[in-house]
Amino acid sequence: MKKTINIFTDGACSGNPGPGGWGAILRHVDSSGKLLQSEISGGEVQTTNNRMEMTAVTEALSRLKYPCKVTIRTDSRYVVDGITKGWAKSWRRNNWIKSDKKPALNADLWEMLLDLCDTHEVTFEWIKGHAGHAENERCDELARLAVPK
Repeated sequence: MKKTINIFTDGACSGNPGPGGWGAILRHVDSSGKLLQSEISGGEVQTTNNRMEMTAVTEALSRLKYPCKVTIRTDSRYVVDGITKGWAKSWRRNNWIKSDKKPALNADLWEMLLDLCDTHEVTFEWIKGHAGHAENERCDELARLAVPK
């Protein structure tokens, strides 16, 4: 039986593009019923908000050592819609060219995310940002703290 993991993520950017950070919370209940949680974060000197949102998700999924059943909760419509509406799969099928014939941005991260979604059983849920959702607020704090000064 696959382990069930809940992941919460957020990204932040000081200027867009500019220095950015990402944060994630990974949470699951072990076989004894104990709640286990870890927080991860990181940043880049020159990036965009969307890259930080995607990096939070890919970094969190990359931490999982074997295939899991995962629910990702993020305030990023870009990430949620890119996967749930099939955009990223379509872009990959079309050699990272969008329907408007322009290159898809962040193809490297979309490629990684699609591969991780093939490894794990992943569900994406959009949550409203800055609306008092405790885990989203914590991820936002982790992301902002990780922005390089």
